[in-house]
Amino acid sequence: MGDMANSSIEFHPKPQQQREAPHAGGFGCTLAELRSLMELRGAEALQKVQEAYGDVSGLCRRLKTSPTEGLADNANDLEKRRQIYGQNFIPPKQPKTFLQLVWEALQDVTLIILEVAAIVSLGLSFYAPPGEESEACGNVSAGAEDEGEAEAGWIEGAAILLSVICVVLVTAFNDWSKEKQFRGLQSRIEQEQKFTVIRNGQLLQVPVAALVVGDIAQVKYGDLLPADGVLIQGNDLKIDESSLTGESDHVRKSADKDPMLLSGTHVMEGSGRMVVTAVGVNSQTGIIFTLLGAGGEEEEKKDKKAKKQDGAVAMEMQPLKSAEGGEMEEREKKKANVPKKEKSVLQGKLTKLAVQIGKAGLVMSAITVIILVLYFVIETFVIEGRVWLAECTPVYVQYFVKFFIIGVTVLVVAVPEGLPLAVTISLAYSVKKMMRDNNLVRHLDACETMGNATAICSDKTGTLTTNRMTVVQSYLGDTHYKEIPAPSALTPKILDLLVHAISINSAYTTKILPPEKEGALRRQVGNKTECALLGFVLDLKQDFQPVREQIPEDKLYKVYTFNSVRKSMSTVIRMPDGGFRLFSKGASEILLKKCTNILNSNGELRNFRPRDRDDMVKKIIEPMACDGLRTICIAYRDFSATQEPDWDNETEVVGDLTCIAVVGIEDPVRPEVPEAIRKCQRAGITVRMVTGDNINTARAIAAKCGIIQPGEDFLCLEGKEFNRRIRNEKGEIEQERLDKVWPKLRVLARSSPTDKHTLVKGIIDSTTGEQRQVVAVTGDGTNDGPALKKADVGFAMGIAGTDVAKEASDIILTDDNFTSIVKAVMWGRNVYDSISKFLQFQLTVNVVAVIVAFTGACITQDSPLKAVQMLWVNLIMDTFASLALATEPPTESLLLRKPYGRDKPLISRTMMKNILGHAVYQLTIIFTLLFVGELFFDIDSGRNAPLHSPPSEHYTIIFNTFVMMQLFNEINARKIHGERNVFHGIFGNPIFCTIVLGTFAIQIVIVQFGGKPFSCSPLSTEQWLWCLFVGVGELVWGQVIATIPTSQLKCLKEAGHGPGKDEMTDEELAEGEEEIDHAERELRRGQILWFRGLNRIQTQMEVVSTFKRSGSFQGAMRRRSSVLSQLHDVTNLSAPTHVILSAANPTSAAGNPGSESIP
Repeated sequence: MGDMANSSIEFHPKPQQQREAPHAGGFGCTLAELRSLMELRGAEALQKVQEAYGDVSGLCRRLKTSPTEGLADNANDLEKRRQIYGQNFIPPKQPKTFLQLVWEALQDVTLIILEVAAIVSLGLSFYAPPGEESEACGNVSAGAEDEGEAEAGWIEGAAILLSVICVVLVTAFNDWSKEKQFRGLQSRIEQEQKFTVIRNGQLLQVPVAALVVGDIAQVKYGDLLPADGVLIQGNDLKIDESSLTGESDHVRKSADKDPMLLSGTHVMEGSGRMVVTAVGVNSQTGIIFTLLGAGGEEEEKKDKKAKKQDGAVAMEMQPLKSAEGGEMEEREKKKANVPKKEKSVLQGKLTKLAVQIGKAGLVMSAITVIILVLYFVIETFVIEGRVWLAECTPVYVQYFVKFFIIGVTVLVVAVPEGLPLAVTISLAYSVKKMMRDNNLVRHLDACETMGNATAICSDKTGTLTTNRMTVVQSYLGDTHYKEIPAPSALTPKILDLLVHAISINSAYTTKILPPEKEGALRRQVGNKTECALLGFVLDLKQDFQPVREQIPEDKLYKVYTFNSVRKSMSTVIRMPDGGFRLFSKGASEILLKKCTNILNSNGELRNFRPRDRDDMVKKIIEPMACDGLRTICIAYRDFSATQEPDWDNETEVVGDLTCIAVVGIEDPVRPEVPEAIRKCQRAGITVRMVTGDNINTARAIAAKCGIIQPGEDFLCLEGKEFNRRIRNEKGEIEQERLDKVWPKLRVLARSSPTDKHTLVKGIIDSTTGEQRQVVAVTGDGTNDGPALKKADVGFAMGIAGTDVAKEASDIILTDDNFTSIVKAVMWGRNVYDSISKFLQFQLTVNVVAVIVAFTGACITQDSPLKAVQMLWVNLIMDTFASLALATEPPTESLLLRKPYGRDKPLISRTMMKNILGHAVYQLTIIFTLLFVGELFFDIDSGRNAPLHSPPSEHYTIIFNTFVMMQLFNEINARKIHGERNVFHGIFGNPIFCTIVLGTFAIQIVIVQFGGKPFSCSPLSTEQWLWCLFVGVGELVWGQVIATIPTSQLKCLKEAGHGPGKDEMTDEELAEGEEEIDHAERELRRGQILWFRGLNRIQTQMEVVSTFKRSGSFQGAMRRRSSVLSQLHDVTNLSAPTHVILSAANPTSAAGNPGSESIP
């Protein structure tokens, strides 16, 4: 790039005519020039602009654009610019192909073992020992002769391979559709991201991808810049460039000092206009992406390295979002992320459960194999006293392979591979449905965490209220008006000052437009408080537009923009006589302290002493606030031409003001909010309101919403008082002081963003309650970022929210409405319940199948359920059941119980009762059939059949009964809280009905026509009816179990404890993190075959994590930025990435020596 920079500099000294020649398409700048220009910063950038273009308007002329009018909205021109300077779009990395996903699914250890066993079995079946010796090898092949050994032997191996292929295809298809869904979700987020540009002198909102070089873009507080540009005019603009430079200090930008604005950085304060100079892959962020191989084709070969770009879906500059508030925030995020790793309560519990089940399964299968082998060896070589003959080796080996396959089958059945699938399906299904409920989920686990939420800290404006503000009361010229005064009632001087103060001292992007339809409300564009004031001007039959045309934005002398510290905004204009006038507006109690004069009814100044101020607060401001109004003071000050102040000394300048008016702005409560808050309280969730408003206003609105009820013991505090109570003498926050405050706190008013963060952190870190609080937070402003990140679930506002807030959040409320949060709680609880339903079903099957295979093998030397049958059972249990049970729609009844909390075991006592109860029923039936079934049905016994003998009706009946019982138990599993009516709402879930009927149909086909591969022999109608009868018995037995009161079964609690049981123990989570680390070590030894499944969830989570932090970009920044070399945090970044890219990933090792990551 260095030489590019040089070449572009050589152009400049040449005379004009020659210079134009090399420039593409008739524009006065080449792509290379602009690229090199954007690499400069500060003074040198300014110098370069002056040398090459004279000034910024010279640059605009070269780019054929007008600094005030913008581009002509001409399609050809825009297209030409796209061709020459590129589109504002970074091409995504190719998604994984279906074959890659198949390959990944094949990495599952269990499947590999099965494949090997099947291939060995296949190979041996084709080796027929010489016929005459077969006598010498014992009764090994007796009975097999009827079929012809070679003909039948291969079928089992082939069938196992076939079922493995089935499982792999199903898994791969799931992964693939998941990825597709999230790509769709991502691109939907992108299309919603718009940016304001000026074209033909009109302000337009265009999608970020439609920006072109030469566009004049409006930048304002809270924006995330979508392209590089040079500032034309700015007011008090401060940018957070930490995502590019790692420097956490905000950088002040101005047209005469440092005009360079870079894509991916955040506007933290102020506003301005910039000319776009680089888009897409040519912008600073784009260049970094290209270095990472996200964009460049030449990087294709290094595809394996293209870290984590995996889900970085069609990123129309989106991933910059993940470039997020930079390193400082990154460090914050790391701190927040340590708990965020254990954040998903469910995954912590599942990981532990998985490890425990895995161990149990492994032990059982090992014992099974050992017993079978010993039994065979002792019987053949000791009791019958045979000698091991060389030619008999293949026959014996075939036996051993058969035992091995049985062992592996036990393991396959013991390990619930369906668990990760169930979790993923359940989450993905919920996420899809939540879109309809106006919840755009950016991080999958947020969905489930929300079900455990115990506290919601909500903003007031826009979330609890409609965010359509109007001025309803005012205090003008010594009179308190309860409605809008007639213009004639006001002195012309006051009216004129008021109109000017409001029109000039507000963002020029804020406007009131005529209604779209007759009779509708006027459209408010921009900041809602300013809209209310401009609406007030229109209600006074005046107009703000002529005033703005007379004093356009670039004529404003100095602007002190609104921020959360000042809580006011001031604008200075130059008067015709050479003096200056400052207009100021802001929170009334703050601004009135700076007023020394006030306008009386004739529009003349009179003194305004502290005593008058106290009077005014009591008589005007408090009554307004108690009506739930927000009070804004409007004031001005004149400076004579001779005494120009030091404009940087803000306290000096904005002081000694004259009050023009105080207005009361109403923001009505959304009609549906009180009901939603009542639902939350019923569901055991405490709602707290955190607002920047005055305490009286806040209290009035909290009472209207039902957050505070008369007669309750609650606290309403202002930020200052809150800080006084929680800090010690040294000014440090003390957790025990905070613990005294937060349980009763319901309203926090006049709060700063730090107060919000402190409160959220305090509630999360608190250890006072019986369980850790799970906190959800809503926010819309840039300053809410830290609190949104810290919270367990951050909700950003989709309409009013700034990019920064959306970036820090987990869920975006597309309609900015509190009721959507309640829906999120419902869905979250539903996910938890779906997974519990699945577990209840799955573990019943596991317990039964393992015990049957184990005892059967030990007593009859052969598992009553064959490997292929086990795989089919596994498929219906795992894949289909997870689909059926995970897609149960939520019901309102979910909101009638308290949150589960972090420490509640996944398997409650009731579930334990159901699991063991049904297991007892199923085992009784199966063992009865196994040992006396042949007498009952009057058929040949299938026990002790020789190798390769044809399938018996006896074992087919056992297999069929087993499957029937599972099918009917699946209906039982729909309820986990001991409800009686298991059919309730069953038709509301078509997926469930389809799957149950479909499974039943396939089972008929398998039994009647499955023959040798499935070890099935066709059954008569009478036998089928018996199987069905026993199956339906499950439903009756379910009612019997429901009758037994759980409270009587004290022993059940214990049943979850013993280390040998493959259930979840209760002390589970108490053992805390080190237990999970221990689990992680277990996994790493590769003993547990099922961690791959979890990794698969990880992978799917990662696709979503793209939302969170398209790590690629940060990873690169982090590697580039020496500032951070000493931080070890990189591990955190590469841990998740590692999972997606499986083994072939050199880059992921960046800070992470090959560690596996556990969800």
